[in-house]
Amino acid sequence: MKLREFPMEPHVGRYAHPVTLYLAATRPAFLAATLVACLLGLASVAQGGNSVAAFPAIITIGLALLVHAAINVLNDYYDALSGTDGINTKRIFPFTGGSRFIQNGVLSLEQTARFGYGLMLISMLGGLWLSFQSGIGLLVIGGAGLLIGWAYSASPLSLNGRGLGELCVLLGFMGVIIGANYVQCHAFSWQPVIVGLAYALLVTNLLYINQFPDREADRIAGKHHWVARLSPEYAAIGYPILALFAFCWLLLCVLNHWLSAWTLLSTLPMVFSIAASTRLLRHAQTPENLRPAIQFTLAAMLGHGLLLTIILFVETA
Repeated sequence: MKLREFPMEPHVGRYAHPVTLYLAATRPAFLAATLVACLLGLASVAQGGNSVAAFPAIITIGLALLVHAAINVLNDYYDALSGTDGINTKRIFPFTGGSRFIQNGVLSLEQTARFGYGLMLISMLGGLWLSFQSGIGLLVIGGAGLLIGWAYSASPLSLNGRGLGELCVLLGFMGVIIGANYVQCHAFSWQPVIVGLAYALLVTNLLYINQFPDREADRIAGKHHWVARLSPEYAAIGYPILALFAFCWLLLCVLNHWLSAWTLLSTLPMVFSIAASTRLLRHAQTPENLRPAIQFTLAAMLGHGLLLTIILFVETA
């Protein structure tokens, strides 16, 4: 497929200033997932009976977004090296198939690598400073998060290509939620796990459904995640299972009085997961029809996270 068939993709001359170019290369719209994870971590602080300090919260959010941006850029770099993005003709831009900055000649491989590792270096330095302020535990969380984010697509580990991508996303976003809580409380607790696990499962579902349009290219490039390993019909069953786990976790938390009954209102956006599941089960073999399902997945994920954040802050106000 030629570039004209994807008119919204980046192209040479589209960006008037280098700042806007490099900002766009981080796929900023998708950083919302990390922003909501941070907010949930802060909400878990309030839900645990503690106050939220504004300055550390702002620094935490900024560094988390920087890490996510670095991972996005490096994922583009390593997917370009593997060749999967270059041969992906069934992508659903901007959700799958990478940012297309390398493939469309906007940035070179070398520029992308320098930018991605530069962002990671800055986030590491910022994380070290924040660890000195918050405690050694944050160093453990941050180090694990950076390693998981890098190893997700980077060789020789390439964890997503080994069927561990979903686990990486689940652990990575739980790390963001736990880290945001730790910065405020200077100690580990179960509170951010209770508050954040359902959201992390819904984020994992976003990765999962995004792999369907990329399936053929990934198989050719040797990326053997579960969507590539299984037949499309069987792979599609994984999506409603993950969504069901998210719902059941929240229900379990309420039944055990770890969360109030009001927090069940945050399951309302999960109706979008049902709509996405229905469409995925119907169109697993025709992934070009999955754009609405991906959008439903985003609505379920962000809607749940934001609604739960609001409920927890209102309850503790």
